[in-house]
Amino acid sequence: MTHGHTTGTGMSPEPTPYTVPLRSTAESAPTSAPTSAPGKPGRDRYLDLLRSLALVRVVAYHLFGWAWLTVLFPSMGVMFALAGSLMARSLKRPALSVIRGRVRRLLPPLWVFAAVVLTLLFAGNWSPSQDPDHGGTWGWIELVNYIVPIGAPPYPLDTGAPLGWLEGSWAEQAVGPLWYLRAYLWFVIASPLLLWLFRRAPWPTLLAPLGLTAIVGTGLVTIPGETGEAITDFAVYGSCWVLGFAHHEGLLKQIPRYVSVSWASLVMAFGLWWASGHLGPAGWDLNDIPLAQATWSFGYVVILLQYSPSWRELPGRLAKWDKLVTLSNNRAVTIYLWHNLLIMATVPICDLLYRLPFMQSDRAVNALDSTNMFWSFALVWPLIGLMILAVGWVEDLAAQRRPRLWPNGTKRSAGGRARSGVARRG
Repeated sequence: MTHGHTTGTGMSPEPTPYTVPLRSTAESAPTSAPTSAPGKPGRDRYLDLLRSLALVRVVAYHLFGWAWLTVLFPSMGVMFALAGSLMARSLKRPALSVIRGRVRRLLPPLWVFAAVVLTLLFAGNWSPSQDPDHGGTWGWIELVNYIVPIGAPPYPLDTGAPLGWLEGSWAEQAVGPLWYLRAYLWFVIASPLLLWLFRRAPWPTLLAPLGLTAIVGTGLVTIPGETGEAITDFAVYGSCWVLGFAHHEGLLKQIPRYVSVSWASLVMAFGLWWASGHLGPAGWDLNDIPLAQATWSFGYVVILLQYSPSWRELPGRLAKWDKLVTLSNNRAVTIYLWHNLLIMATVPICDLLYRLPFMQSDRAVNALDSTNMFWSFALVWPLIGLMILAVGWVEDLAAQRRPRLWPNGTKRSAGGRARSGVARRG
């Protein structure tokens, strides 16, 4: 499986309501949804916290490229599980209206992102009809995936950018995360059928994607091209999505905790054992090892959901992060879509540091060289904040809500003073 790993500077991928979700040479998600107040019925701040942690981990992974992060916290499995839980809750309403609502929340933020990326590509003299990988008329037809992500959108592996401020692989890095939107869209469309099957045969439906991964994710059966990658992604994260159903339907709570944790640990141990014999170029990067990713993520998510405390508000010291958790959940799609392009934008900014008068010694240059990626990590968050201000409100329009610049749960009283509150759920 190849999900877009960042290169060059050491960089290596929903969210709709509660949804999560760059492809690293595997990872990359979201579709996010607005968060409602911690105290309001139906809002689980534990799940909100998990999504926020998943987004931070995705950004860190795509910047540093540390393979061990995929083991420490399998972000994509977590985000798909959270999205599946919300999808199960929403399907109390007519399925067609739920699917239409999810798609409506997803597409406008994608269109804004695609408009910027395509403008940069065409300004860099790229033409889909002349691209050797996407040539002729078919190259132009594939551009529809920038409008509705049913497949992989075309982009050049190496291209220029206006003013030369981005490295040649920027398009691959920027567009890589769209694999998550494609997988999310497939899951959304399949959810009415999957939930129907789950309610009639929960265990076969829950475990079938793991079996499918053992077939299409190990080379036993090879499906070429983008279709093969899409099916593999669907299989790898399918059990996590259905685990979201199990969480919402209360199936996990019916199983004694020691039983579910014990079996989940065995599944995770199998995942690590399989990975140890199938290490890729990046070593223990589970994104390159589909069966290991599927089983490790499955067991990890079972434990997270089994211990789910269902907080109405963040407890203790976590409470100080409440506003950031609320903001990241309300802008999960924006964060996910733009983070990799913004990581690359930190490179020319960091390069300016070398021009400072006190940075002219070899010792200073070596110190900056050794800490360059950490400076990028510090810089990318203010850039993400600026992007939230610039285009994040599109998520509100997509959800048919009043646009908000900084939806972190703080509301303004009639007198204009900020007061603590909660963002409405759409």
